[in-house]
Amino acid sequence: MSLSSGFTQSDAGPAPPPLIGALLRVPWETVRERMLAGLHERGFTDLVAAHVDVWRYPGPENQRPSELATQTRMTKQALNYLLGQLEHLGYLTRETDSDDQRSKRVRLTPRGHAATRAIYEIVQEVEAEWEHQLGPRKFGQLRRLLTQLYTITAPTNHQA
Repeated sequence: MSLSSGFTQSDAGPAPPPLIGALLRVPWETVRERMLAGLHERGFTDLVAAHVDVWRYPGPENQRPSELATQTRMTKQALNYLLGQLEHLGYLTRETDSDDQRSKRVRLTPRGHAATRAIYEIVQEVEAEWEHQLGPRKFGQLRRLLTQLYTITAPTNHQA
């Protein structure tokens, strides 16, 4: 198997260091798993991993489904399927957009707002653990660098 760095599994010597994708993916997967487990611990047992993606920053409140699809990097069809499930479960509604009668806006219900608060608390717990493990200086540096990468790579930066 060939890797983009030119290494192959048959090359002698130690494995190459992980590429940036793995370095970003593994912590994200940890956060996502903790979010789902924490939601379940807090009583939101009807949510599954795919639902958590709808709450990606900045979250679904007041978003048009098309905007939310872009932010979450999902197809409109996949996102609308998840929104339908979340609407059925009582986390949100899709209401007519007052600025454009042809469009909808996502509105969180009280249960949806409670899930949002829970997610925020869970991620804060993860951040506090990582800050403790890395130390405040290194964690602050990590946050600054990731914020710069976010600014460079956010989906809204790729729109015409």
